[in-house]
Amino acid sequence: MNAHIELPFQRDQFYGRARRSVPAARRFTDWSLTYWGLAAWERSGDVSLCVSELATNALVHGVPPGRGFLLRLRYDGSVVRVEVHDSGTGVPEIADAPDEGGRGLLLVSVLADKWGVGERAPGKLVWCEFAAP
Repeated sequence: MNAHIELPFQRDQFYGRARRSVPAARRFTDWSLTYWGLAAWERSGDVSLCVSELATNALVHGVPPGRGFLLRLRYDGSVVRVEVHDSGTGVPEIADAPDEGGRGLLLVSVLADKWGVGERAPGKLVWCEFAAP
């Protein structure tokens, strides 16, 4: 009667509104992927790059002064999911004609298998997913 239930791996880390949060989030992602045995996975660099882009977007557009953002990483054995939660308003979208900025979500949309935006009170979460080996 006792069935073995396999739970997904999940790692959460909160970051303050500071430039150093983006490289810290990337290091946390690299460490998590290594811990889950995915360091040699050919898409691990794509995951880290998407974390950098989503964290940067959160800092620039979604984190009011005095606040921060939450990075959540999940791995269920078949999918790596990245979520960046912030308390800012607005809905992120890919810019029609990216100039010096505005390429972050375009990169995420190209590198990830799926991406989207979810509601949060207050704020939003921006997520992306990668099919894992």
